[in-house]
Amino acid sequence: MIRYVLLVSLCLPFHIFAQNKKDTTIKVDGKLITLAEVVINSKLNVPSFIERVKNDTTFYKAFRNLHILNFTALNDVRMVNKNGEVVASLRSRIKQLRNGDCRTMQVLEEQTTGDIYDKNGNFNYYTGELYAGLFFTKGKVCGETNIVKGREFSTQGLSGMAKHKEQLKMLFFNPGKKISGIPFMGDKTEIFSEKMAAKYDMSIDMEEHNKTSCYIFKIKVKDDQRSDVVIDEMTTWFNDRTFEIVARNYSLSYDASVYDFKVLMQVEMTKVGNLLVPSVLRYNGDWKAIFKKRERGIFTATLFDFAREN
Repeated sequence: MIRYVLLVSLCLPFHIFAQNKKDTTIKVDGKLITLAEVVINSKLNVPSFIERVKNDTTFYKAFRNLHILNFTALNDVRMVNKNGEVVASLRSRIKQLRNGDCRTMQVLEEQTTGDIYDKNGNFNYYTGELYAGLFFTKGKVCGETNIVKGREFSTQGLSGMAKHKEQLKMLFFNPGKKISGIPFMGDKTEIFSEKMAAKYDMSIDMEEHNKTSCYIFKIKVKDDQRSDVVIDEMTTWFNDRTFEIVARNYSLSYDASVYDFKVLMQVEMTKVGNLLVPSVLRYNGDWKAIFKKRERGIFTATLFDFAREN
């Protein structure tokens, strides 16, 4: 065993820092990462893998792929009070149709309770706005593609709700990247920076997830650093052959006096031909922004019947 570990330390571009029977801790670009024995045995190029994690676009592209497909979705959006009682809700079944260069949405079934919508049919809640921005289409939308290369999130020229939506997309699609324009928080999301990486325990393991062999990359904030981070915990399952994201769970929280939030999210992916798409998204969030009422929202989106355009 000792001879094997010495051989690995010589062949791979990182330094072995500590070892026990099952796990090995290595240092990659100043970051301590714990590897399960099965990962060592798989001969994963760890520095290359971490770079893939940092620069991954498959997660964002999976959601962009929804813009070029037909699909059906079951939507369950619930707003609750501090006791967990539902005060407003939306349950619906919708179908997106892609025809030529355009997509439209049909509402096949819908039931609502409480004040989920205002008198103009718009969402009364920030959570509903976020959900609609991800999965609903108003009217006919044309000229979209699923290309992500060269497509950067930016808040330049935006204000109000449009700016907040863009910032939320940054946090949702690019966890681990710096987010500009959010007071007190921007660089605290940059988990791979030297300053922030030291606040986390990072590990890589392997297991099967939804019948797919995966590398599991997990980050979890150290107990004594919880007040100084935004991403408390994130677990991502990567296909061990293609390195596409198979699933991701993450927990986010922050309290900056003028606003605070605590959010849990789970995303499951599936393949439609050669396209990766989200099949299930679960969200449980508590938000409070200055001059706005506190919102406690729970939603689940279940997507299926994917097909190429008519």
